[in-house]
Amino acid sequence: MSEHDETRETDAHSGTETTGHEWDGIKELDTPLPRWWLYIFYASCVWAVIYWVLMPAWPALPGLAGETDHTRGLRNHSERANVAEALDALAEQRAVGFAALEGASIGEIENDPELLGFVLAAGETVFRDRCGTCHGVGGQGFVGYPNLNDDVWLWGGSYDDIRHTLQVGIRSEHPDTRFSQMPAFGRDELLSRAEIGEVTDYVLSLSGTSADAGAVSRGQAIYDSQCASCHMADGRGDRAQGAPSLTDQDWLYGGTREQIMASIHRGPYGVMPAWEDRLEETTLDALAAYVFLRGGGEDATAGPTGQ
Repeated sequence: MSEHDETRETDAHSGTETTGHEWDGIKELDTPLPRWWLYIFYASCVWAVIYWVLMPAWPALPGLAGETDHTRGLRNHSERANVAEALDALAEQRAVGFAALEGASIGEIENDPELLGFVLAAGETVFRDRCGTCHGVGGQGFVGYPNLNDDVWLWGGSYDDIRHTLQVGIRSEHPDTRFSQMPAFGRDELLSRAEIGEVTDYVLSLSGTSADAGAVSRGQAIYDSQCASCHMADGRGDRAQGAPSLTDQDWLYGGTREQIMASIHRGPYGVMPAWEDRLEETTLDALAAYVFLRGGGEDATAGPTGQ
């Protein structure tokens, strides 16, 4: 059977004409498409044309769509404009809360249920958007990124301390950034690998972890000459320098022997951006209050802790 034959064969079983195509004895039927499918297809074509006319759709040649690079459509619809309008509406809605927050102390925030609710909601939004990537959306932190839910702070955990840290950042480009510097004792060959191991054993002993007595004794001598000026002779650290306490079980870069040795070898240099020029003052207030109120904030008179 040829596709050029004027008379097409009708399949005896189905009663449908064939197309004239045949492969290995199998003949192709010329089955018409279902009417419902055709109606949907035609309706979709009509809807597509209407959409193209009403909505932005087609890339345009230069000059055909004004300043845009696509057709605007008769409705002149713009998701960018819709988002901008929604953001303006949200800013207007929050304006009352931010006005009440301006100049308020953390005590005043805690004693005003309505303001407290606003601060927690606004602060959480900013935290998830700006801070959650590093600290986790729950503020739980990761290795190299501090946990913000506890009472362990490198630079102080009062509301004012937290706000200042957010404002100027840590080792950021801000001229007043908080800056601490721990030498890379191994990388820069200030200490041998054996000496790093011994001072690590001494550091572990400060936090109550058992270690070889001989190594601890030798490590203490190294610690006194290389580390005590920042971490203090008793290992309790110094917040003025951002030097963590070594006497607890909280470790920013991990507390195993291998992790501590790695920190001493390379010298940790975590960076947090300064938010002063990225957030408005009241937004910064809300973020600082949110971090403080998560459970880790401390009274301004609290003594130094931290790791």
